[in-house]
Amino acid sequence: MAKTKQEKLDDKAEKQYNKTHKKQYKYSVGDIVFYIFNYAFFTIFTVSCIFPFYYLFINTISDNAMVIRGAITFVPHGIHLQNYIKLFSGNNDLFQAFKITVLRTVLGTALMVLSTAFVGYIVTKREMWHRTLWYRLMLITMYFNAGLVPAFMNMSMLGLTNTFAAYIIPTIVVPYNIILVKTYIESIPAELEESAQMDGAGYMKVFFSIVLPLCKPILATITIFGAVGHWNSFTDSLMYMRNAPDLHTLQHKLYTWLNTTSNLGAIADGGGGSSVSDVASNLKINKYTISMITIIPILCVYPFMQRYFEKGIMLGAVKG
Repeated sequence: MAKTKQEKLDDKAEKQYNKTHKKQYKYSVGDIVFYIFNYAFFTIFTVSCIFPFYYLFINTISDNAMVIRGAITFVPHGIHLQNYIKLFSGNNDLFQAFKITVLRTVLGTALMVLSTAFVGYIVTKREMWHRTLWYRLMLITMYFNAGLVPAFMNMSMLGLTNTFAAYIIPTIVVPYNIILVKTYIESIPAELEESAQMDGAGYMKVFFSIVLPLCKPILATITIFGAVGHWNSFTDSLMYMRNAPDLHTLQHKLYTWLNTTSNLGAIADGGGGSSVSDVASNLKINKYTISMITIIPILCVYPFMQRYFEKGIMLGAVKG
């Protein structure tokens, strides 16, 4: 479509303004120093954040003998994938732990997001019976809790210990996430909901048809919180699954590997013999490999959620 004479004049004026503005602006010495320092600082900071993951990864794919000697620092040598293949092919417990971790992460996060979104929507309704009371009771749990021993006794009396439900039920409702969702929903124009109610839509219809689709940014934010929390959690597995090894999580297995490696390393240093030293070295390599396995899934998921995360956390945290 051809531009009008006025549009051409506007474009010409804009180009002339940009050209003049660029000519007039000159970087001072302070600006140059600031930019150099700024870029250098954030480059070093980025490298310092990435390097531990890179170091861990190259030690899992390098020659095992060189890894044991500590010869792998920056560049991998003797690249292979046997550590990953052996770990999964010869360790059914690890595969079971990986399956349990994935299952609790997917199921627990989905239930948490759905329930949190619904509770956050309900507490925005002024017609809710004693809305302020229930909302404040939820917030109190953010600041006060009974502690580990009463929590274990409570789970035991409810019959949730040594069951998969112990991973899911305590994390379904998270007060902090409810605050974020509530604040975000309050920023949605009320006219959208009112027009739907005039057409005969009830609370459930409005929630699933209007509110839920508009809450994608904040829901993506709490999805990241929930997924990372479930994936990295191991204290609940350590406390509640003492008699159910089939329900141990991947992080629990990593914790076990770390303890075993430390104990065998201490025995080897105390003169425990070459056989103990060899076992400790193999455990060290397995420790690196399983650590990498626990990191990769979250690193793969986060980039897809990042564009929603930034918008959601900003809009959902303006007020409480």
